[in-house]
Amino acid sequence: MEFHGKKILITGAGGFIGSHLTERLVNLGAMVRAFVRYNSRNDRGWLEILPPSVKEKIDVLMGDLRDSESVREAMKDIEIVFHLAALIAIPYSYIRPREVIETNVIGTLNVLNAARDYGVKKVIHTSTSEVYGTAQYVPIDEKHPLQGQSPYSASKIAADKIAESFYRSYELPIAIIRPFNTYGPRQSARAVIPTIITQALTGDKIFLGSLHPIRDLTYVEDVIDGFIKMVEIDDIIGEVINLGSGFGISIGELAKRIITLMGKNVEIVFDSRRVRPAKSEVEKLIANNSKAVKLLHWEPKVSLNEGIQKTIKWMDGNIEMYKPCVYEI
Repeated sequence: MEFHGKKILITGAGGFIGSHLTERLVNLGAMVRAFVRYNSRNDRGWLEILPPSVKEKIDVLMGDLRDSESVREAMKDIEIVFHLAALIAIPYSYIRPREVIETNVIGTLNVLNAARDYGVKKVIHTSTSEVYGTAQYVPIDEKHPLQGQSPYSASKIAADKIAESFYRSYELPIAIIRPFNTYGPRQSARAVIPTIITQALTGDKIFLGSLHPIRDLTYVEDVIDGFIKMVEIDDIIGEVINLGSGFGISIGELAKRIITLMGKNVEIVFDSRRVRPAKSEVEKLIANNSKAVKLLHWEPKVSLNEGIQKTIKWMDGNIEMYKPCVYEI
């Protein structure tokens, strides 16, 4: 499928992954409508820092996923939907579970209902590796059991299953993409890599929670390649596809690697506020990406060291956008 001239809706376009996807699709010639959560500051998130030549081509519509009328307005005349919008912070989901569930579950229902009513040609629904919970086996394939170990992960399991039901019940042309831990420029400090980098750039201590959990990290541009391929390949309908490197690294080893690549002499300090409840902590996430390799012809191209170096460089040049001394939930 060619993207030039296609009318595309991206929910969550102002976020980390959403802004990269928006930029890529505009550069491919797509007509992008960006759905961004309303705020009184007219703040469009990371879309604000895109090159003017890209920003001027984006049709921005502000609203709330929980408001079906806003979503229906955004869906008019749309051919393809990339649904990324969600409340994603796990610590926030512990203190505001209702808001997280309403946004992620009801919001997804609103997107799917509108897409069905308007006859959208394809919907790509964004899942997360958090739906798997702590690995019962590794690497984790798409048949791994789903486990709601936080209100956030439970909300995403529900959203995924509603998406699946719309495919099975109404033949809505939908596919589910399930990235493991994505990182790169523009990521918020609630994620571990920006937390480490921004603290190392501005001080001599890095405050972290548990160091033993293992994560599978993929650079954002590789993840965007996966999103693009989910639409380019016409017969990817009704599928759930993992995007991950297949390589796991502990948070402690990751921190040491980043510190080494930065050439910094900093101390890692344990901060109990950053520790998940014991039964909620996801101990190990390592992707089996063989389905993505087979169906999408996708494999990550950027090594962990290369991706970290790119991220360090960007964050060093944009450190004023972060608050390293504040624990972001």
